[in-house]
Amino acid sequence: MWYPPKVTQAPNEPISREEAKRQCVVLHDDDDALFDALIAAARDYVERYCNVPLATQTIEVKCDAFCDFDRLPAAPVQSVTSIAYVATDGTDATVAQGDFEGRFDGLEASIIPAYGKQWPVPRNGSRITLTAIVGYESPPPSIKHAMLLWIAEAYEKRENDAPPSWTAFDALLCNHRRGA
Repeated sequence: MWYPPKVTQAPNEPISREEAKRQCVVLHDDDDALFDALIAAARDYVERYCNVPLATQTIEVKCDAFCDFDRLPAAPVQSVTSIAYVATDGTDATVAQGDFEGRFDGLEASIIPAYGKQWPVPRNGSRITLTAIVGYESPPPSIKHAMLLWIAEAYEKRENDAPPSWTAFDALLCNHRRGA
């Protein structure tokens, strides 16, 4: 069982303020703070909607057993920094980089023992800690476009006087959603 991830290195926003302002045809700097907030809110919304980290970030996530590595809780995965566990004698230990292989196939990521290797035996009741770099190096254009649509609509309807129309938003993101 995986426990909620802890972000240890926050992501850079995948959309710049200039891109968001261009989408909204805004030429002044009066709303820069608002655009920064809308960009962060759009990233957060899309990450939750798709269950996928959008921008490169480092996470630390814990699980109960190595069999949990059959499906990692976050994807896409760029790399694994470390796999730490408590050995049966109670000492802190890590799995050597050469003792495992990442299978980072898009939105389905897993880690398996390297050929001829097997997972070590952790102490009963302890948790295994995976530290990984996750998220897109550069999000797909459809995700960026959906975020820009979200930002534009949120900027235009700041007063919340009409319900949002997310048909295009949903259509752009439907292929990037990851099941829980």
